[in-house]
Amino acid sequence: MRVLSVQKPVIVVHGGAGAWQPERRKAGLAGVKTAAKVGFDILNSNGSALDAVEVAVESMEDDPVFNAGLGSTLTIDKRVEMEASIMDGKTLKAGATSLLKDIKNPVHLARIIMENTDHMYIVGDGAEKLAQLFKLERRNPVTELRMKYWNRDMDKLKKDEMDYLPKMYRLLKENPDLFPLDTVGAVALDMHDNVAAATSSGGIALKFPGRIGDTPLIGCGTYADNEAGACSATGVGEIAMTLVLSKTVCDQMCSGISAQEAVENSIKTVNRRVRDTANRMGLIAVDKNGGIGVAHNSPDICYAYMRPEMDVPFAAMAGKIIK
Repeated sequence: MRVLSVQKPVIVVHGGAGAWQPERRKAGLAGVKTAAKVGFDILNSNGSALDAVEVAVESMEDDPVFNAGLGSTLTIDKRVEMEASIMDGKTLKAGATSLLKDIKNPVHLARIIMENTDHMYIVGDGAEKLAQLFKLERRNPVTELRMKYWNRDMDKLKKDEMDYLPKMYRLLKENPDLFPLDTVGAVALDMHDNVAAATSSGGIALKFPGRIGDTPLIGCGTYADNEAGACSATGVGEIAMTLVLSKTVCDQMCSGISAQEAVENSIKTVNRRVRDTANRMGLIAVDKNGGIGVAHNSPDICYAYMRPEMDVPFAAMAGKIIK
């Protein structure tokens, strides 16, 4: 059997799949570069993959260009409901939370849940009590740009005569630049062969209040396992939930398939199994050998990665597009 040499450490981040508007593209690429660099600096200093993905995602939560933390999208009744998750591939422990209104860094609360409770997923009053107990920072995540998008989207939505959910999906299918799907995420492999993944999102624009997407659901939006690798998903959450996409990618990597093959195969599955609704999805992954994978069927995916031989991260608006 040929033994593959391991490339480590490595980090891959994404700022979301979808159609990136011209006014946001430059800032998006700069944002994922920054996130990849701060995460890689931790890895390169012998830090853990878990720390690296948390810091990388926090960097994007603090950047208003992304739909996570500051700059999160608004629900149909103009609320913010943020969600996040994090998973340690060494222990298979994870933490997740959702329906957050004003927590500065949702991914940090997810890690607190993972490390300081006996549970995996906490929302509502419990999440609020933990935030108070650990003195988490707060801020208003609504930005002028997201308010502008909300007003634009509502005007278009009101002109359609179909019922609410079919309206949203039809509009998304016919106008892929209408609804931002730019969840953020990070996957990493550290010097000790441990992988981790983290994902954070403001949810889909104009969603019904209380809707929870794939981001905080372990196996759907986020998964990490040292025997396979790590994956973070972005796009229409209902699709990632239906196909348990992040776990599907990791299962393939566990069988020896590379990260790139695994994400491509999984997007092909999306195209084959989900044909009757808008099916925009993007995936990033890292396998246990340090191989990276980026694939999507959306017009764009904003992503960046960094390896030891690189002085600066590589960033782009497109990976392997699967039609």
